[in-house]
Amino acid sequence: MDLLNTLVDKGLRRELPTREEALAVLATSDDDVLDVVAAAGRVRRQWFGRRVKLNYLVNLKSGLCPEDCSYCSQRLGSTAGILKYTWLKPEEASQAAAAGLAGGAKRVCLVASGRGPTDRDVDRVAGTIKAIKDQNEGVEVCACLGLLSDGQAERLREAGADAYNHNLNTSEGTYGEITTTHTYADRVDTVQKAHAAGLSACSGLIAGMGESDEDLVDVVFSLRELDPDSVPVNFLIPVEGTPLAKEWNLTPQRCLRILAMVRFVCPDVEVRIAGGREVHLRTMQPLALHLANSIFLGDYLTTEGQAGQADLEMIADAGFEVEGAEQVTLPEHRAATGGGCGSHEGGGCGSHENSGCGSHEGGGVCGSAPAATPAPAPAAAVGEARTDLVAVRRRGAGTDLAPNA
Repeated sequence: MDLLNTLVDKGLRRELPTREEALAVLATSDDDVLDVVAAAGRVRRQWFGRRVKLNYLVNLKSGLCPEDCSYCSQRLGSTAGILKYTWLKPEEASQAAAAGLAGGAKRVCLVASGRGPTDRDVDRVAGTIKAIKDQNEGVEVCACLGLLSDGQAERLREAGADAYNHNLNTSEGTYGEITTTHTYADRVDTVQKAHAAGLSACSGLIAGMGESDEDLVDVVFSLRELDPDSVPVNFLIPVEGTPLAKEWNLTPQRCLRILAMVRFVCPDVEVRIAGGREVHLRTMQPLALHLANSIFLGDYLTTEGQAGQADLEMIADAGFEVEGAEQVTLPEHRAATGGGCGSHEGGGCGSHENSGCGSHEGGGVCGSAPAATPAPAPAAAVGEARTDLVAVRRRGAGTDLAPNA
């Protein structure tokens, strides 16, 4: 297929595809999906080999958010039966993080619900970062606390944070249909603040909210311009009690095409499969590893993921290897310059709500107990709701049960 050959050549040169080429990837048929995966997989292997980076979520404060993000189980007015608790103490957060690090994670993502942190909240998080780093040499810490005020990114950097996550989520043109309590520009501003402070910027999207192909391409091209080092790709988890609970728009093939498009547009950036992979990719998850070089281990914020051990077995069975703490995630040209997803040094590339660290559904600590195995369900037709695959997290932080890692 000429399109795929062109996109591979551009990806190996770090050259931006055209919008038409990106849209054409999303428009390919299910019959061509393996060809698409194989092509994007060549670009992924060029820049990341067969390494898979593991990330681990710790929700420092769950629920009771004043924002109205339609996808989020922690939103204002949500009736989802999620865990709700206030700030974890530094030792509690460090204990939660230890489970994920023991499972092979090299980055801990510290998340808190809310519009954005107060200066006192930044102090709290600074103490938590210190507790985690004191006990785990070489660990990366990413903070995800919502919209940042002036000076807060610098304070987080001084406290030892390595990265900051704040997702764009969807296109600028449709953002107002998803959230009304803050703007798309607010999100862009926070990513820029993180970047300017010397933090590694992490920003991504949520697919499956009813957006068009054009919306998906818009947000991914906007991300490329912002030039984050990592791009989490979330697939909407339709949680009961949220406005988007009835949105079941994704198939495994559609998810693979979206990931391939992101990889072609952002060839040398850490592309992370974030929230919703178990719900929408299902048995096709191993194929997605040929496109993304990063995943979350274990549970998400307010919902359960598959068992952490199953993640590790999936990676090994698919012929990939877990990235070690001593390995540098980004290609040398990006790690050295702090940017460069584009065809020139410093070129742009591009979790989902203001408390998401790339795990879109919001709330909760990820967690060592294996996930409960759901009863077998019949194969779903295209667009059929798979509510059997959505389980509110009831373990880890905020509970007396061991986390899933």
